[in-house]
Amino acid sequence: MKAMKSNLFLCLCAAVLLLTGCCGCRSHQKRTQRPLIGTEWKLVQLGGRTMEGADADSFTLRFAETGDVSGKGACNRLMGSYQVGEDRSLKIGPLGATRMMCPDMDSETQFFQMLDGVTHYDMDGPMLMLLDEGSLVAVFQAADSETK
Repeated sequence: MKAMKSNLFLCLCAAVLLLTGCCGCRSHQKRTQRPLIGTEWKLVQLGGRTMEGADADSFTLRFAETGDVSGKGACNRLMGSYQVGEDRSLKIGPLGATRMMCPDMDSETQFFQMLDGVTHYDMDGPMLMLLDEGSLVAVFQAADSETK
């Protein structure tokens, strides 16, 4: 009987720790959450590949309240429009861009193609995930949250 009470007590303690731990996660997420609109988003992952080296600081997006989107690729600037829905649907484009030759045109081409196919977005704290029909295609981090 004593062992059963001890096990029950341990189970209750574990449950309390799990529940209070989740509250801390939600609190952190709310504290670090950035709005989609007005935040500069830096690309950290594209098509499952982590951005490294010069690419790590190159690719950005910013959504304006006016329905305009701007940013940059490997060396070209982009501009265009976007539409967002209540169900987190997101349509980016049509897009225009400057036409400079970049050392790494493959990454920039993949970036522009990804933006053209985005259908939805999701957010987790300072992270923005872009989705194409439910598949994760890119992950961005709020530029002002990198040092926090």
